[in-house]
Amino acid sequence: MLVNSNTCAWICEHPVDMRKSIDALAVLVEPLFNANPLSGHLFVFLCRHRIRVKILYWDRTGFALWYKRLEGARFAHPGEIAKAGLNMAQLSAWLEGMPIAKSSFKTVNATRVS
Repeated sequence: MLVNSNTCAWICEHPVDMRKSIDALAVLVEPLFNANPLSGHLFVFLCRHRIRVKILYWDRTGFALWYKRLEGARFAHPGEIAKAGLNMAQLSAWLEGMPIAKSSFKTVNATRVS
């Protein structure tokens, strides 16, 4: 997965049928996220019970699809974070099953090291 500091993850607020393939999910990106599926950002889709997730992304040579199933837990409801997008640290925490708030991660803009 080619991820950089400009990469965002967008979580779909609405459940999606996990039988959908790469092509079917790519078609959903524009109407659900108002985004280009070829942008390099990660598009996250949840099943109705929030135990399975698929992440679709374009990696310069084609689409890739990542799939995870939580055992004995559920992914936190995306709620407000779905509207704002996540950075990779937030996405990683969320994929571990942790509930996160958009304000729980603060960006630090350093100008020098002392």
